[in-house]
Amino acid sequence: MRSLVDRALRCTTLMDSFAANTNSRRRMPVARDSTAADAVTAPGGTAVLVATCLSTLVVNANTSAVSILLPAISEDTGTSVDTLQWAVTGYSLMGAAVIVTAGAMGDVFGRKRVFQLGLLLFIASCVFIALSTTGGAVIAGRIIQGAAGATILACGLSLLTVANSGQDQLRAVSLWGAAAAVGAAVGPLLGGVLVDVTGWQGLFWIDAAVALACVLLTARGVSESRDENRPRSIDYLGAALIALTLTPVILATSLGAQWGWVSLPTLGCVVVAILSAIAFVAVERRVAVPLLDLALLRNVVLVASTVAILIGSGTINGLMYLLSLYFQNPDALGLTPFQAGLAMLPATVGLVLVAPLVPKFAARIGGRQVVGLGFLVTAIGFAVVGFVQSSWNYAAFVLPLVAIAVGMGLSNGPSSSAATASVPQEQVGSASGVSNMARYIGAAVATALVATINASVIETDSDAGAPMSDALASGLATASWVMAGLSFAGVVMAVLMKRHRMARGTLQDAAASAAALAHTLPTTASGSGEIG
Repeated sequence: MRSLVDRALRCTTLMDSFAANTNSRRRMPVARDSTAADAVTAPGGTAVLVATCLSTLVVNANTSAVSILLPAISEDTGTSVDTLQWAVTGYSLMGAAVIVTAGAMGDVFGRKRVFQLGLLLFIASCVFIALSTTGGAVIAGRIIQGAAGATILACGLSLLTVANSGQDQLRAVSLWGAAAAVGAAVGPLLGGVLVDVTGWQGLFWIDAAVALACVLLTARGVSESRDENRPRSIDYLGAALIALTLTPVILATSLGAQWGWVSLPTLGCVVVAILSAIAFVAVERRVAVPLLDLALLRNVVLVASTVAILIGSGTINGLMYLLSLYFQNPDALGLTPFQAGLAMLPATVGLVLVAPLVPKFAARIGGRQVVGLGFLVTAIGFAVVGFVQSSWNYAAFVLPLVAIAVGMGLSNGPSSSAATASVPQEQVGSASGVSNMARYIGAAVATALVATINASVIETDSDAGAPMSDALASGLATASWVMAGLSFAGVVMAVLMKRHRMARGTLQDAAASAAALAHTLPTTASGSGEIG
């Protein structure tokens, strides 16, 4: 029993290195080795727990709330909702480029210092957005916020794991995971409440105030830490090339219908994306500490689970974007922002409630079977929404939303667990970094895709003389069928996942499964590298 606990603890202490860089070859040192019976918490452990959990909750709530705010921002700034989708995709795009690099900077320059810089950047972006009077300024602020949010998550988790050990570390990481899950779940409802009570700016003012409290708490109660053994080289060029690869892809996806799919601007975006991807591979082969260890791409289980994570993140973000617009549109359901946020609860809260129950279920019947079942249920839920008619009221959406929530709850946790279970212990950090980057990429690309499809169908049907209510329903239906197809692709990814060691279903595993909507945390199977 003691050896099993030791193994779980070793898995957990790897989390400080996964945020640092995806090619870490060593485990981050902690105060000293410990077991469940010999737990040690560094001075300031309580302060870092409160600061990191609170900031994580705020970042994830902010991320999931913004889609609810878009109609209000559109009305206030005179910017179309189709353009404002960049407030969502730009945030995710920047997060994908920064999430791993920010952790590396924390290891080199000091985790506390970089964490505080992330908080200060988050505060600045919140104030900038709240004071913005144009859609372009809101989008710019959200892009900055993407970098800040990724930095807070990466360095906050590293600070937390270094400040605690033994049972305290397990408890702290579990609480961090719970905070991440709760923030993602309640964000839409919180955003809806604040739009009705304070205006859309209220969310950002409150987030800035909470982040400021975290800055002060960190300054007074958290000790500095860094990885003295890590090479000081940081792959900034790799991060830039990630952004340069994704940006033209999202541009082409968002504007391809307007430009023409074979027009010079669209083809130019494709060429830039391909050349940037080639340059990224060339850079990663040469730098001392690459952003992505290309050797990991030979691991079929890791690749399949990462694609599954990308699909899951993409579809949930696409769903939140589409439904927040449809529910609030006067020609559709015409709900208030608060009502729309409340209407999202079957999907957001349902997902978080289901997820902690999944590890034991997966340990019983197999992880890939649960992932496949989850994506199949999700696909069915989206397919039902694909039959939406303008006559539907909210009650007609409840069962498919519950199905989507259950399906995503089933697939998210085991996919994340497979990513870190399919590699040796020294590569858990790398695998976690890849999966976290995939979440941001999935959110950015899928949101841009469904936003474009939805807008194009609405415009086409409206121009053809269809009532706006029917055009809106047709746009949502078409985008939902696309997401059903993406979810079915997740079933294929589950088939590609070979047998691998399963998490045992402990409290740690339940917290990791709940947090999998937003972040990869270690499980009791992490680092086994056992594939059959």
